[in-house]
Amino acid sequence: MSILNSLSPRALEAPESGIVEVVNYARGRDGLIPLWVGEGDLPTPGFINQAASDAMFAGETFYTWQRGIPELRQALANYYSRHFGTSLPMEHFYVTGSGMQAIQLSVQALTSPGDEMIYLSPAWPNIAAALDIAGARSVPVTLDFINGSWSLDLNRLEKAITPKTRAMFINTPSNPTGWTATREDLAAILALARKHDIWILADEIYARYYYIGARAPSFLDVMESGDKIIFVNSFSKNWSMTGWRVGWIVAPPEMGQVIENLVQYSTSGVAQFMQRGAVAALDQGDDLVKMNIEKAAKARDILCDALIATNRVETLKPDGALYAFLKIDGVTDSRAAAIDIVDKTGVGLAPGTAFGPGGELFMRACFLRDPAHIEEAAARLAAYIQAR
Repeated sequence: MSILNSLSPRALEAPESGIVEVVNYARGRDGLIPLWVGEGDLPTPGFINQAASDAMFAGETFYTWQRGIPELRQALANYYSRHFGTSLPMEHFYVTGSGMQAIQLSVQALTSPGDEMIYLSPAWPNIAAALDIAGARSVPVTLDFINGSWSLDLNRLEKAITPKTRAMFINTPSNPTGWTATREDLAAILALARKHDIWILADEIYARYYYIGARAPSFLDVMESGDKIIFVNSFSKNWSMTGWRVGWIVAPPEMGQVIENLVQYSTSGVAQFMQRGAVAALDQGDDLVKMNIEKAAKARDILCDALIATNRVETLKPDGALYAFLKIDGVTDSRAAAIDIVDKTGVGLAPGTAFGPGGELFMRACFLRDPAHIEEAAARLAAYIQAR
């Protein structure tokens, strides 16, 4: 008998990432242009690394604040004041070991086994997996795809709410679709949450990657004191820090001890020297974020224009996030297509099957890369598509 038979069913049922499956299949090939994962090609800049290195060599290598060092929590409060117009004190901010851990801890705080959380699909697969592993039930509500654009049916969203629903997970701008909620959308979603007395778990990691304004609309623009909203976020995308695994939660101060306890019994906190790097990112990194956004906007136009010009790809340029979500004529099995594309073109794409209901016929490409690399990737993909 296999030892696997003695493991927890929740662990055994955790799905393999459909994105990582393709990455592992082709990782390290010569000439590869990897557009499959959600990260850019710029390494973490020196001013962030130097702050972390200085702190490490200064001896900041001991256990530290479970909620995050005060300097980082204040830097987060200042960042939100600059870019979101808030006046939230540092007691609303909690540092986590990645955006993924921020989601995990929030799921643990909001749900018990058997509870339900709604999410909008196609979606980054980790939210559904995090819920299922926790013993809760993930409930997808599919976005509509019409004429290359995505939209939310609010009636469908409300119909998914049951007596077991504890929260709605709302990711906007969306990974993978690029769907970006308007202020009116957010107000309507919040009205549903108030009506049914459920939480909103808001993933606004791509709020700064918004191509028709300074930033995307946020629940912070429409919420009032007492609204049941938790925000999760990460340093990964804005400041080229994907490998650092540092994120944060914005939540009511009344939750502080609960969040601290959950951090204590998972990672016992984020390394203090890494938090010093995060402080530098927030305090000195506005120009870096601006540069990344400008690069993404240019690369988005190159990739989408080239693929739309084939007349065999259905998509529009996304308003937000870092991804082109492509519906290619003739693709009925996006997993098989991702393998075929990387074999024949050397371009790594993520299969839409990885993103749940509504994503099966699509391919995701992350365009936060050197525009010259995106131009080459677009040429290879266009040639492949036209030859099908």
